[in-house]
Amino acid sequence: MKHAILCLQISLFLSSFSYSIQAQYSSIFSFGDSYTDTGNKVILFGPTTPGLLINKPPYGMTFFGHPTGRLSDGRLAIDFIAQALGLPLLPPSLSKNQSFKQGANFAVAGATALKTSTSPAAFYPQAAGGGAKPPPNNISLSDELGWFDAMKPSLCSSPQACKEFFGKALFVVGELGWNDYGVMLVGGKSVAEAQAYVPRIVATIVAATEKLINDGATAIVVSGISPMGCAPGNLVMLASQNGADYEPDTGCLKGLNDLSKAHNAQLSQALTALGGRYPGTRITYADLYAPVIAFAAAPARFGFDGADGALRDCCGGGGGKYNFNLSAACGMPGVAACANPSAYVNWDGVHLTEAAYHLVADGWLRGPYARPPILGA
Repeated sequence: MKHAILCLQISLFLSSFSYSIQAQYSSIFSFGDSYTDTGNKVILFGPTTPGLLINKPPYGMTFFGHPTGRLSDGRLAIDFIAQALGLPLLPPSLSKNQSFKQGANFAVAGATALKTSTSPAAFYPQAAGGGAKPPPNNISLSDELGWFDAMKPSLCSSPQACKEFFGKALFVVGELGWNDYGVMLVGGKSVAEAQAYVPRIVATIVAATEKLINDGATAIVVSGISPMGCAPGNLVMLASQNGADYEPDTGCLKGLNDLSKAHNAQLSQALTALGGRYPGTRITYADLYAPVIAFAAAPARFGFDGADGALRDCCGGGGGKYNFNLSAACGMPGVAACANPSAYVNWDGVHLTEAAYHLVADGWLRGPYARPPILGA
């Protein structure tokens, strides 16, 4: 009897703790690239733009049943975070006739941290192939912050009111940097040349984070980047003839993963320093590298197919070891998805499946992939 009462008390305590975490955030505002975009890319360029495949089936097949502008078969990490906090899925910030009182998503697929006029579309299978010219994309983090500033008057009426409003919000600076490095690598630069840009890219992300703090943010989640050497698209387009260039335990490209690790180490360190300057702000470093590299090393441990689930994409027509081909990319006519996306880590050669994003989000919400976890004390 005492045991049952104790269990009930613990259950009630955990329930009240979970509710208090949910109740402390009244909205979410997010930024980033295709790992976070919930529809801005499609709105920005138009759903019928030639070469833009993310608005075609089988994108969105798992959860929504139709394409939504998300580069996955279903929900992204940001969606799982919103649901865990008891908030609606974030609308794209470019949506018309939409209330943003409970949050907005400013992320755009293909966005870069640095300002650039170079299109990273060649790095994204959904924006290439089929003989159509990929849509240009020169959206950077600076543009997304500009959209956020333009939205402020509709959310709060004065600087003080904005401080109070944003002080109750969760801010998420999603993955940024992948496209910056990807443009360079696909353009022929070496990993070493791309790595030289890490300090500048990290500084840009940290400056954006500090800007949001000055706007009133008191809780910010900042994502690192995933292991670029484990993406099937990179394993095909940046393949090496030297077996020593591949990690023996994962099969991923070592140089690209070293680039991701350098970015993440500098970002994590810079965020720690930033937090020291703003002790009243909760800054969470969200590790995207650790979960994805763990999936690659031991896919079956996380519920993925042990033979093909780690480095072979679910949606593509490339066949072979990685099932990736820009001429038969996900969303093109005749290109089908695998029967069970939840058995795969990668969806289309670059982006993750809903199943993988769910595991990532859980690790950010409760640990161990976030410092401190979003739902941590």
